[in-house]
Amino acid sequence: MARAECNPNYVDAVWAFYRFIPSTAANTVFIVLFGLATILHFFQMLRTKTWYLTALVAGGVAELIGYIGRLMNALQKPGCWTLGPYIMQNVLILIAPALMAASIYMILGRIILLTEGERYALVKRRWLTKLFVTGDVVSLLMQASGGGLMAINADLMKIGEKVIIGGLFVQLAFFGFFIVVAGLFHYRMRQNPTSEASQPRIRWQIYLATLYVTGALIWIRSLFRAIEFIEGNMGTLMRSEVYVFVFDGMLMFIVLLWMNWFHPSEIGLLLRGDEPIRNGLELVMMKRIGSGRDKATESLSSSSEGITVPSYQRA
Repeated sequence: MARAECNPNYVDAVWAFYRFIPSTAANTVFIVLFGLATILHFFQMLRTKTWYLTALVAGGVAELIGYIGRLMNALQKPGCWTLGPYIMQNVLILIAPALMAASIYMILGRIILLTEGERYALVKRRWLTKLFVTGDVVSLLMQASGGGLMAINADLMKIGEKVIIGGLFVQLAFFGFFIVVAGLFHYRMRQNPTSEASQPRIRWQIYLATLYVTGALIWIRSLFRAIEFIEGNMGTLMRSEVYVFVFDGMLMFIVLLWMNWFHPSEIGLLLRGDEPIRNGLELVMMKRIGSGRDKATESLSSSSEGITVPSYQRA
């Protein structure tokens, strides 16, 4: 990749890749954190065959590669940053949460299935995944294309920023509505729980808490990025790397770490009639995942629509 022309006045230039010197140490730390969390998620996904979490793992990989690109720029002379690593970090760190969100959306349908709470869902299960994943894909494509436009030149920067802002607001809207749907289901189920939801080992409220925590973190992060791009390339939020680390990198790492511990594969185990787990790390120690019963349930890994699954199988 050809080196960009050096601009020693990158802090006050009309347009610059960075208006600060990227931190070598901090970006290295995030590479290690995202690398470890993503490797664990990959192993957990393989052990439990929860293939719908592929998007979550892909989001972790995107974060990892994005911060590698950021480290590559950090190792270059300030103001002489090359385009390739900048595009890596600008696009991949931007779209990673949208990839994670796709898997998070699919968890609610499985909670509804496990508790047989279809009647309490504002959006029917057969449409739930389609609706929110479609919105997520639209958001992802807008953010990716906008990030690519920003990296070309200063003339396309404004257009790219507007496209990214639009994509972020699409994400904010869909995730906000998703939390409303989950919250309403939660309220209705608590008012009149089904017999399946009353089973002590079906921790459906903890599963929903995972949706709230991860959803809120992604929503806050997306709001931060929307404000950042509304301010523009010369805005306050783009003049310090601390904001990105605190309101993007750290929040997304917590999302991965939270789901490492409260791993949604427990829902699949219960649907198959297997014993539940206490935390996601137990998956690493388990010798066997799945009893072989109700194998059709695992087709939920790609979609939860149009499948009839028997009631919760009691041990």
